[in-house]
Amino acid sequence: MSVPSILLNNETAIPQLGFGVYQIPPAQTADSVSTALEVGYRHVDTAQMYGNEQETGVAIASSGIPRDELWITSKLNNGFHSPDDVKRAFDDTVGKLGTHVDLFLIHWPLPGIDVDYVETWKAMTELVGNGARGVGVSNFQPDHLQRIIAETGTVPAVNQIEVHPFFGNEAARAATHQAGAIVEAWSPIAQGAVLDDDTIGKVAAAHGKSASQVTLRWHVQRGDVVFPKSTHRERMVENFEIFDFELSEDEMTAISGLDKGEDGRTGPNPDGFNYIPK
Repeated sequence: MSVPSILLNNETAIPQLGFGVYQIPPAQTADSVSTALEVGYRHVDTAQMYGNEQETGVAIASSGIPRDELWITSKLNNGFHSPDDVKRAFDDTVGKLGTHVDLFLIHWPLPGIDVDYVETWKAMTELVGNGARGVGVSNFQPDHLQRIIAETGTVPAVNQIEVHPFFGNEAARAATHQAGAIVEAWSPIAQGAVLDDDTIGKVAAAHGKSASQVTLRWHVQRGDVVFPKSTHRERMVENFEIFDFELSEDEMTAISGLDKGEDGRTGPNPDGFNYIPK
């Protein structure tokens, strides 16, 4: 089954479906990523704060898959926003992964800390061509996006934000699209909450698919990049099999209508999130 790609504003093509390793313990990461690659995934999303970049790199190295057939994303640790720290942190990521990075993201804007995220973004842009094919952001609100673009002239390739049927995050999605960037959706199945939703269940039954498959298909048809996570091969296969059916316009509308606005958010609100790991 072929996974479609989306052309980013830096003229690189990112697979629309990837494999996420958030909260996969390091001891399980190499096996999980290896299994995902065997299933057919060619896009892996990790981060410095996940603590499993090195294990992700082990799986990539042992896969035997040509590097130009893979897409690897990682993200800057919240503790390394100082421009002087960005390059050192990035070099650490490259060393742990054992390969260049296709996309490196600011993980959170951290608007309340003593380092302006615009200065962090300036340092990030200097990584392009120096170990990173492209750079982007994660969890950036519309005003965060507008500031970095207005003050640097450089548009991120992507904005990775929380998106799922119960939290469409439409203002951030619209701002991302308006800027010319692509939306990547994290927590795509709302931490499993879609599995118990009647509306999604009815759509799933009509297509002979699972609630997870229908939800991931909803993301894909909206044009977002999505990377579900699992440590179980059967679930990896299930999540991969979303390109042999299509949701109708009415079904898409019904699922989008589940949006609860801010009440549907499962993660922190980026406007007030300033966590720095000890």
